[in-house]
Amino acid sequence: MHAKLIFMDISIIVPLYNEAESLPHLYEWIARVMKENKFSYEVIFVNDGSTDDSWKVIKELKDRKEVKELKELKENPVKGICFRRNYGKSAALYCGFKAAQGDVVITMDADLQDSPDEIPELYKMIKEDGYDLVSGWKQKRYDNALTKNLPSKLFNATARRVTGIQLHDMNCGLKAYRLEVVKNIEVFSEMHRYIPYLAKNAGFTKIGEKVVQHRKREFGTSKFGINRFVNGYLDLMTIWFLNKFGKQPMHFFGLVGSLMFFIGFIAVIVVGGMKLYALSHGVQAMLVGVNPYFHIAILMMILGCMLFLAGFLAELIIRNSPSRNDYLIKETL
Repeated sequence: MHAKLIFMDISIIVPLYNEAESLPHLYEWIARVMKENKFSYEVIFVNDGSTDDSWKVIKELKDRKEVKELKELKENPVKGICFRRNYGKSAALYCGFKAAQGDVVITMDADLQDSPDEIPELYKMIKEDGYDLVSGWKQKRYDNALTKNLPSKLFNATARRVTGIQLHDMNCGLKAYRLEVVKNIEVFSEMHRYIPYLAKNAGFTKIGEKVVQHRKREFGTSKFGINRFVNGYLDLMTIWFLNKFGKQPMHFFGLVGSLMFFIGFIAVIVVGGMKLYALSHGVQAMLVGVNPYFHIAILMMILGCMLFLAGFLAELIIRNSPSRNDYLIKETL
C-alpha cells in the first residue's frame, strides 16, 4: 500500500521523443490553462532519449524567469527526466508516474495533437464525478484513414472484446488518473496501450471516457509505424494471460497438458486396439510403428507432459517469488 502524498492539484506527464519545436508552445499553453483555473501544478517532461534539442529546450523552460518567480508554487513547476537512450513510451510513463505528486495525474503527448484545454474538465471528472481513470476519445481524427484510423478501430474493437472495458480509444495519450491509480499499477514493455486494463486488474473499476479534440500535427513526424498494431495484439494477449493465469499458471498449462496427454493416450489405445482386432481376425494391418496416427498420439502425450511440467515449474517459481503475496489494499480501519 502506497502512502498518499499530495502537494498540488495536478501533475502533467509529457513523454516525448524528438519534439523540441513543439515543447515551448505546449508549455505556454499548459501554463495559461493552469493560471486561468488557478490550479497548482507540475509538468514532468520525460525525454525518451531524444536526438534533437528536446532536453536543451526543457532546461530552458525550467530556467525561464517567469517560471522561477511563480510565488503560488513551492517549487519550479517544470521538471524533467532524461533517459540515456530511447526506451519507449511505457518506460517514460512509468518514471513519470513514479515522480508524480499531484492529486490528479494527466498524461498527454508532446506533439500538440492533445489540447491542454481539456484538462479542467478531465480534472473535474476525477475529483467531482468520482472516476478513477478517464480516457480521451478522439472522435474526429486528422490522421491518415487507411494507415491509422481503420487499424485503430479494429484494434480498439478487439481490445474492448478482450478486456471488457468499453472505450473507443484505449490508446489515447490524453488521460486523467487519480493519484492512487498510477501508484498502484506498473507500466512495462509496451503496455501503455492498455493502462485502463491494468487499472481494472488492480481494482480501479470506475473508468470513464471523454470526447476530446484532436489537432493536426504542427511539427515533426509521427514516431509510430504500422508495426505497433501487430505488437499491440501480442501485448494484449500477454496482459490477458498474465491477468488470467499469472498467479496460477498450472491452471492453464496443467489443464492443457493433461487434456493433450489424455487425448494422446486414448489415441494410442485405439491404434493398439485396431491392430489387435485385425490380428485376431486374420486381417493384414499396418505395423503400429509405421502408423502415422501412433506417432501423432505419442507426440501429443509428450507435449502434454511438457506443458504439465512447465506449469509445475512456473508454480514453483511463483511460490518463491518475493511478490507472491503482494495484494492491493484499498483501506484499513
